[in-house]
This record gives sequence, C-alpha cells and structure tokens, in this order.
Amino acid sequence: MHSELANKTLEAARRVNRTIATAESCTGGMVSAALTEIAGSSDVVICGFTTYANSAKEMMLGVTPETLARHGAVSIEVAQQMARGAVARSDARTSVSITGIAGPGGSDFKPEGRVCFALFDETTDTCLTETIEFGALGRTHVRCAARDHALGMLIRFFESQ
Repeated sequence: MHSELANKTLEAARRVNRTIATAESCTGGMVSAALTEIAGSSDVVICGFTTYANSAKEMMLGVTPETLARHGAVSIEVAQQMARGAVARSDARTSVSITGIAGPGGSDFKPEGRVCFALFDETTDTCLTETIEFGALGRTHVRCAARDHALGMLIRFFESQ
C-alpha cells in the first residue's frame, strides 16, 4: 500500500515541479523511507528530518521553545513550525510534517493515536494542517497510518495545483 502511495506522490510532485522535505517525529522517518525506497526519487526528495526529541525540533527545524511549552509537541502549532522549518532549512519547495502519540500510552488530553500533520508549500505560501485521531491501534499501526496519511496529503495537494 505505502509503495503505491509513494509512487503516486512522486508522480504528482513531478507534474507540478515540486521537491519535498519531510519533518517527522512519531514516524521516525517512515515517510522519507517510503519515498526514497523508489528508484529515481532523488529528483523529488531533497531530505528528511527525523526530530523525535523536542531539542531536535528546536535545533533542526526552528520550532520555538515557547510553542512547545504552550501547546506541547503533539499540536498543530508545532506541526506548522516543523513543516515551515523543513522548507527553510532545505532546498525543498514543499514539506510535510508529522508529530503525534503512536503509543503505547497517551493521556486524557492527548490520547494514543492522535497525530498532527502540516503541509507547507513555499511556491503558493500555503500551510495546510490536520489532526487525525487514529485511536489506540497499537504503535506500528498508528505509525503506518500516519505515514500513509502524510503521503495522501501530499498527493491531494499536488493534484489540486
């Protein structure tokens, strides 16, 4: 499934002349890995930032300590800063970011399976965000679902251009 989505993502990006950077937390590089698993993807994929720790989000992507303190790592606000930071710190024109709670665990305020996404496109100055409640599917299933959702976001955005 993910290789089909990755192929469609690359094809859609090529049609609109976009390059991609990923900024991933709970998926640990799964989106980048899915895209780069495909031979020839280097014309589209610029880089992937795996920023699991908050300190990495700050250092590598420019997420502010204030945003982390105010909203927490699993928030739309952090996802937006991650996506914008990935474009700002690479030659990519489009990025997708993921931050969430894959599990096990979570809290009443931020349950297991909550994942926040952002897509930033420099060309159109567009930033799209979504929070998806995948539920307590188990760590592996939440991570795979988040990977596939991020690829789908990219496909839908590129097809709308």
